[in-house]
Amino acid sequence: MAEKITMTPNFIQNMIEEDLKNGKYTEGIHTRFPPEPNGYLHIGHAKSICLNFGLAEYNHGLCNLRFDDTNPTKEDTEYVDSIQEDIRWLGFSWGNRKFYASDYFDKLYDFAVTLIKKGLAYVDDLSAEEIKAYRGTLTEPGKESPYRNRSVEENLDLFARMKAGEFADGTKVLRAKIDMASPNLVMRDTVIYRIAHVKHHRTGDKWCIYPMYDFAHPLSDAIEGITHSVCTLEFEEHRPFYDWLLDSLDFDPNTRPRQIEFARLNLTNTVTSKRKLRQLVEEGYVRGWDDPRMPTISGLRRRGYTPAAIRNFCKEIGVAKADSIVDVSMLEHEVRADLNENADRVMAVLHPLKVVITNYPEDKEEWLLADNNPVHGGHRFVPFSRTLYIEQEDFMEEPPKKYFRLKPGGEVRLKHAYIIKCEEVVKDAEGNVVELHCTADLDSKTGGKTAGRKVKGTIHWVAEKTALPAEVRLYDYLIETDENGNVPKDFIAALNKDSLEVIDNAWIEPSVKLTAAGTHYQFLRVGYFVVDPDTTPDHLVFNRVVGLRDSWAKVNK
Repeated sequence: MAEKITMTPNFIQNMIEEDLKNGKYTEGIHTRFPPEPNGYLHIGHAKSICLNFGLAEYNHGLCNLRFDDTNPTKEDTEYVDSIQEDIRWLGFSWGNRKFYASDYFDKLYDFAVTLIKKGLAYVDDLSAEEIKAYRGTLTEPGKESPYRNRSVEENLDLFARMKAGEFADGTKVLRAKIDMASPNLVMRDTVIYRIAHVKHHRTGDKWCIYPMYDFAHPLSDAIEGITHSVCTLEFEEHRPFYDWLLDSLDFDPNTRPRQIEFARLNLTNTVTSKRKLRQLVEEGYVRGWDDPRMPTISGLRRRGYTPAAIRNFCKEIGVAKADSIVDVSMLEHEVRADLNENADRVMAVLHPLKVVITNYPEDKEEWLLADNNPVHGGHRFVPFSRTLYIEQEDFMEEPPKKYFRLKPGGEVRLKHAYIIKCEEVVKDAEGNVVELHCTADLDSKTGGKTAGRKVKGTIHWVAEKTALPAEVRLYDYLIETDENGNVPKDFIAALNKDSLEVIDNAWIEPSVKLTAAGTHYQFLRVGYFVVDPDTTPDHLVFNRVVGLRDSWAKVNK
């Protein structure tokens, strides 16, 4: 499990406390996280996971994992497996309480039969287009189907024959019989069963009719003894049907579930629509669901975001009733704060410039002491030798004022090592700087006679002889949003063509050799990075997690 939950006051917790005060749910609080297994989970689902499992733990209750697998045309066991992995990775456990809506298909069918017997459901022969046309608009009432007043006996017979597979897809549906003049369009005889001769990933070919989500979800909640069915705001207009269904089937008001809606998570520069994310994957705009540019939990994991950072972010943004857009830099701030405490520091050079220390022996190599992390401590040794690599941007021939890095005739300190002075600049035929010749103050390292000598600049480096070659992937936002942070309607046109830069000639100190995928480092003065699963013993691959700058922290000082 994640660390002990502390609950920031919110309106859902207040409602739970009010229910308990009024004597409801005496058996305890029971929530659920109910994903549809039709895609990978994204950062918005992380908010729901943290909320549902957090409410349960805080109130000493239980939280189920339930797959609402009512649409076999879009579902797959791949998604079931990925969802479970994501929840565990975030730090939560459902114990032995993993369920599927398909566990209840027989019961759901019986509930539908009960509604028919009560005169509250009927088999309709209208097509999907006709049903939509008959439904009316927000300003005009709907029109009753010509099949709405079939007898109970005829509806029972037709529904049984639907189940037996006598009818083709789309030829008949079962609808709740409510009110075609209701101001709420959801209540205008909601479709609750449709025909689909499709193999289900769990039930196989047993069924050719499947319950609609709006029908299966509240009844699955009730069957499982859920007390508080927490969902996002788009389901607010569905709540009257949720309650109508439980009323019609005589569930006890003191124990049946209560639906509560909260604002979904909207992030700048981020798409959080499963349909759109699926499009990005299927049309090849990204490498897969776990592409580090994707806002899926698996993509964030591969990018190097940490479970603690995501949980802290979800806690920080809180639970609101109204939709809003959260700046993605707030999430990056939490990632940076976590990695600042937990990631070891190493030196890596992404754009190398060769430096030769001319007064350092050619055959000499020494190992210099370096600190791993200022918070947790620890040390390592880094090798130093005559030929080094530094970052190209750490040298300028004609620097501006207050440039404290290396320049002709200038001095800098090499991190954990010596002070060096640039004596000569070597250029190629095109005039590009390709090599620097420097001298070192060989008494200026730790413990030396001039160790305390001050220079204004300190830069990082790696020794050519022992540095490891690495591929470094620099990720930027996948989506370019408008001035208000909104994702444009044509989000494909808004894709950032520079969202991935691959550097294939980086060098890194040898302490990272054979580290496992998922290991985090701070590359000194560059940013936070993580070892990518593409890494092999002979080919290091790193993803940039976040840079060192923290715009959110600066804004909120």
